[in-house]
Amino acid sequence: MTAFQDSKLWLASHLHLAKDALHIYVALILFFGSMLVWRWRPGQWKPWLLVLAAAFAGEAWDIFDTITYERKVYWAANWKDVWNTMFWPTAILLLARFTPIFRRSA
Repeated sequence: MTAFQDSKLWLASHLHLAKDALHIYVALILFFGSMLVWRWRPGQWKPWLLVLAAAFAGEAWDIFDTITYERKVYWAANWKDVWNTMFWPTAILLLARFTPIFRRSA
């Protein structure tokens, strides 16, 4: 097993989370963290695209590891991981763009 897979399993076990939940937490940390670091707003595409790039990179790494160890790739599981990762950043982006929830009051 690679260090990447080991670290995911270590985090899941020490935080008492399912691996699917890790995707959600990492996505939100990246989404809000990028807004803090680069002063992006929730309605901008930049933080959302950063999370999407990280989701695809993580899944590509998972697929590479799976192929390296000559295991079967379960494409539906990889898609589910991307879906889990992107759900809340997408919801927040849409809420920020199309509702007044994230707008400052006068």
